[in-house]
Amino acid sequence: MSGLEELRPEAVWSAGAELGEGPVWVERDRALWFVDIKRQKIHRFDPASGDKTSWDAPEQIGFLLPAQTGGFVAGMQSGLHRFDEATGAFSKIVDVEAHLPGNRINDGTVDPSGRLWFGTMDNHEESPTGCFYRFEGGQHVQAELPKITITNGPVHSPDGRTLYHVDTLAQTIQACDVAEDGTLGPSRPFVRIPEGEGFPDGPTVDSEGCVWVGLYFGWEARRYSPAGELIGRVRFPTSNITKVAFGGPDLKTLFATSAQQGLKPEALAEQPEAGSLFAVRLDIAGLPGSLIAL
Repeated sequence: MSGLEELRPEAVWSAGAELGEGPVWVERDRALWFVDIKRQKIHRFDPASGDKTSWDAPEQIGFLLPAQTGGFVAGMQSGLHRFDEATGAFSKIVDVEAHLPGNRINDGTVDPSGRLWFGTMDNHEESPTGCFYRFEGGQHVQAELPKITITNGPVHSPDGRTLYHVDTLAQTIQACDVAEDGTLGPSRPFVRIPEGEGFPDGPTVDSEGCVWVGLYFGWEARRYSPAGELIGRVRFPTSNITKVAFGGPDLKTLFATSAQQGLKPEALAEQPEAGSLFAVRLDIAGLPGSLIAL
């Protein structure tokens, strides 16, 4: 095991997020962006100045990812929207699952080709109605993956040829091959989190092709080799680590979002930093982020 266990992440923003999610480093403004799904908030953190800025979203918002043409694409309760940070305005791009009002968009990522990949889930976290989609050419197409209750990820290997996707309640991460046209091969087991060690939430991939995942109710983020071997873990002072992302000028700062959701009053009292944005310096670099081709 690596020396990651000795690191102590710092809470750089005590955001008090009910469900902090979707951290993403946006190189064009050297800032870390993330959302609070349940409180319908967008947050921007500038690590150089310490500045913190927030916007209200009109619906639950699962992710916010930068577009090639400027601005962002937001995965909202009802579908994909453009977000203009200068005005705070949202404009719908496309409805997603209008026939399933109990679903919402959850996590998302952009592959090296500029395709947006995202998942939906049952907002009550009970029924297997969630699907994965890829968005390109103005259309969203359902990916060749089974329906599950809580989707997380997906995320891609550095070359974009492997897609990792998370079934949170089944405590599994699966992998599948990605063809040039974006179609997927059969899923294969990659990692299973043992019972009682937490639920795999949002993943990311580093420059060595290793997969990182935050553990909800697990107090940590884990690093797995491309072969699925556990090779490192970073412990946090709060139990609900939702997603990790690399950022900073050298992409060697690991940022992590967290959540207060699901914690009883006594647990919240014992975890005053629950819902914070955390940061910790690593010797490992992440990958430069891709921009959505609209």
